[in-house]
Amino acid sequence: MKTIKTLLILAITTTSIMAQNTPPPTIDVTGEGIVRTVPDEVTINIRVENTGENTKILKEQNDATINEVLKFLKKTGIDDKDVRTEYMNLSKNYDYNSKTYTFAANQSLSVKLRDLKKYELVMKGLLDTGINRIDGVSFSSSNKEALESQARKKAVENAKMKAVEYASVLSQTVGKAVSISEFRNSVGPQPMMYKSAMMADESSGSQQTISPGEMEIRTTVNVSFLLN
Repeated sequence: MKTIKTLLILAITTTSIMAQNTPPPTIDVTGEGIVRTVPDEVTINIRVENTGENTKILKEQNDATINEVLKFLKKTGIDDKDVRTEYMNLSKNYDYNSKTYTFAANQSLSVKLRDLKKYELVMKGLLDTGINRIDGVSFSSSNKEALESQARKKAVENAKMKAVEYASVLSQTVGKAVSISEFRNSVGPQPMMYKSAMMADESSGSQQTISPGEMEIRTTVNVSFLLN
């Protein structure tokens, strides 16, 4: 009799423990938040490159041009914090025809303009200083953090909407969120995109050489809700 009671107690205890360890039912969804805005900043990536056989002369030539660039930018009112040296590079090249070596010296700067109206003035001035490479431009927003916050909220709202839609089909309801994770792309920078183009303003006779277009900030979240 005692053996039966003991077995019964063990069975009840085991069932109780298993019930406690069983995870609650959840519904896992992915939400996406997108915010669009017109960029109000642009970063210009420029480079000076000189080639020749004497590395000392090449450095002096590069230094002279960069010095003119920095003087021009300061005169234009560009803040020092918005001008950054990206890299300096010296490469050795072999000419199989002449069987001689030459060198290429490169120095790159990025210039951030917080006023797009200055673009034409700055670009013309940079070319006048002697730079011979423009590696590209990239647009951004001075309101980036606030826009990213909006995108996150929209992503969570989108996830909640999806969860409710799925649960309603099953005649069930969505409970509180038990986990939230933000998706991050490990192979790329901030999830921003921009469009650019060149166009002429025929009515005024002037030329508009950049068109910021529309910038998109995108956030993706994974949310797990209790399923009631």
